[in-house]
Amino acid sequence: MNEVVIAGAARTAMGGFQGAFATTEAAVLGGAAIRAALADAGARADQVEELLMGCVLPAGQGQAPARQAGFLAGLGEDVPATTLNKMCGSGMKAAMIACDQVALGTTGIMVAGGMESMTLAPYLLPRMRGGARLGHAQALDHMFLDGLEDAYDKGRLMGT
Repeated sequence: MNEVVIAGAARTAMGGFQGAFATTEAAVLGGAAIRAALADAGARADQVEELLMGCVLPAGQGQAPARQAGFLAGLGEDVPATTLNKMCGSGMKAAMIACDQVALGTTGIMVAGGMESMTLAPYLLPRMRGGARLGHAQALDHMFLDGLEDAYDKGRLMGT
């Protein structure tokens, strides 16, 4: 097994719901953190072999949020980028997988982390692709549906 070293680390400032980062997309925040972590490590973007980024609320962000963040950090098109979705632990799971890959020797230099924008999580219109025919239609809050609300006990918030 190869020795695993965390060479650099960075994070954005902690934002609040509808606060200072209300208009900043998750990929922009992720890209800034990646750039800063690379600088902290003394590494260049062209040295990165793979990127793993966690994101629990990807709806409305466009395809491949991890790839978007990588591009914003200066990573090349040849760098594989994967977005992980694991409730409350996507960033940690990304770091765990990166650790395993480096330890096993399948990858040398990896970037792993997480990114989120709860403020920009959209409202969803389920079953509306065919249009509302009769009666009421409901908009669902992506942040609640896919982030804060227990999927197995509807209406119950996580941690309660």
